[in-house]
Amino acid sequence: MISNQILQTTIEGLKGITRIDLCVCDTEGKVLATTFSDAEEYESSVLAFVESPAEGQNIGGYQFFKVFDEHQLEYILLAKGDGNDVYMIGKLATFHVQNLLVAYKARFDKDNFIKNLLLDNLLLVDIYNRAKKLHIETNLKRVVYIIETRQDKDNNSLETVRSLFATRTKDFITAVDEKNIILVREVKDGESYQSLEKTANMILDMLNTEAMERAHVAFGTIVGDIKEVSRSYKEAKMALDVGKIFYSEKNVVAYSNLGIGRLIYQLPLPLCRMFIKEIFDGKAPDDLDDETLSTINQFFENNLNVSETSRQLFIHRNTLVYRLDKLLKGTGLDLRVFEDAITFKIALMVVKYMNYMESMDY
Repeated sequence: MISNQILQTTIEGLKGITRIDLCVCDTEGKVLATTFSDAEEYESSVLAFVESPAEGQNIGGYQFFKVFDEHQLEYILLAKGDGNDVYMIGKLATFHVQNLLVAYKARFDKDNFIKNLLLDNLLLVDIYNRAKKLHIETNLKRVVYIIETRQDKDNNSLETVRSLFATRTKDFITAVDEKNIILVREVKDGESYQSLEKTANMILDMLNTEAMERAHVAFGTIVGDIKEVSRSYKEAKMALDVGKIFYSEKNVVAYSNLGIGRLIYQLPLPLCRMFIKEIFDGKAPDDLDDETLSTINQFFENNLNVSETSRQLFIHRNTLVYRLDKLLKGTGLDLRVFEDAITFKIALMVVKYMNYMESMDY
């Protein structure tokens, strides 16, 4: 359960303090971590010690110790030397590795619980029973963040996020798939959604600086009970998808600010196709040429103001009017009329949604 890297770092740290060489082997005699070069030569001695009833033994100038996890033998620890001081240090090292096992097991159990909680894999009664056993408070205010990185299984990004929240003992960081990092964060009294967005931007800045990773962050709404955490997770997932479709220029998207994109995202595709066919007679608004689309987008950004739009596009007012008249003839929609402008804007968003959903099917 403990990685070899953690074991190696641990015994190197102990050697640095005690100046005693140490080695950790598994129950098959394989060396997992060591501070001396000829550890493999003791494989047969380790296997013999595994079969013996003794919990400690002196073999060939080395002290052998057994490391248990709830009465299950996990590791064999060797300490170089045969004096009383070496024996004491070996016992201390054994105790330390055993505590590491307990700590990592607790972390693993909590991680599994949080994953199953997010994915709605637990009955209501199991949520509270397991939370109690794992000493997780059930009535804290929490919010779920999803951090999407570009690389699958990016452990560097995961460790960066963990280090960022290392001092917050009531936060949980996990992953339910190969691309997304999940942060279940405690929300303290007085924290607003503006504060949550600042946290999201802090995560982005840290990933960009430490892990050299461009990422997207989405978060759900604040929930007040542990059973509602999965709802915040689903909201964050929706925010991530809606952000990709309609707000691609944003790296942080909050579920509470999705606007009309939230409604369109929940429409069935057959209804979307029917709408586009009804408005455009089978033609798609994104089939328009780039010049026309650019003109339309600028017109919307300037709140349907012809003079300001023509100024920003560096074209004569009459040229813009000509383009709008051309669009009216082709689609039957006059963007200078508010109702037609709204219809066209929604149609553009619906087409974006349709294209995204169809691309996800391949």
